[in-house]
Amino acid sequence: MSALEFKNISFSYVPGKPVLEQASFVLNKGESICIVGPNGGGKSTLIKLALGLEQPETGEILVFGSRPETMRHRVGYMPQHINFDPQFPITVIDVVLMGRLGAGLGIGPFRKSDRAAAMVALEKVDLADISTCRFSELSGGQRQRTLIARSLVGNPDLLLLDEPTTNVDQTIERQFRETLRKLSGEMSIVLVSHDLSFVSGWLEHVLCVNRDVHMHPTASIDGKTLQEIFGRDIVAVRHDHDCPPGDHVHHHG
Repeated sequence: MSALEFKNISFSYVPGKPVLEQASFVLNKGESICIVGPNGGGKSTLIKLALGLEQPETGEILVFGSRPETMRHRVGYMPQHINFDPQFPITVIDVVLMGRLGAGLGIGPFRKSDRAAAMVALEKVDLADISTCRFSELSGGQRQRTLIARSLVGNPDLLLLDEPTTNVDQTIERQFRETLRKLSGEMSIVLVSHDLSFVSGWLEHVLCVNRDVHMHPTASIDGKTLQEIFGRDIVAVRHDHDCPPGDHVHHHG
């Protein structure tokens, strides 16, 4: 069974201005993909559709063989931004526990099992020892890993990450990439990014999104290919070691 399948999906926010047209792809269980494309090309919309937050105009979306809204308990989601008041005295474990609300639980006191699950998620991202620290006091990389733990606390089979490395430095990004590589053995991962530094050994496919979609094996993607598809607003930085000189291309739009 596939983890995620789009069958001829079309979607628009404004009539006559399609964001996605006849988009079709299959992500098999246990595989991971990086979604790349220009701003406004449909990357975040694709994530919203996969979560069942938006409904397609045409076509069918399947998450583990069923409609997305019935499978949210099997999906972890890390949004692009978290609306957070830095003055609010919320702790690391409190942030992670927010992820239990999406697991079909009612609002109310968290059970011991919820706190245990939150600690397991924090252990996966090496933050268990600071679970009682204030979120506002964390470094950028620690905040990012806390948000990953929040998306993991429901033990998802599919993890959706929307531009998770926006505004973080290269050291944090490397740590983050290593965290994801470890997790990829346990679940399918869909990573939205404008930055191809994530295209490395553990990502099997790159999904190029620009109204329509094209799935490519990771090994076949280089900076030249992406510039032909998307123009200059893509960052193509190859981190695998087998690409020839000249594939390391930096373009910032």
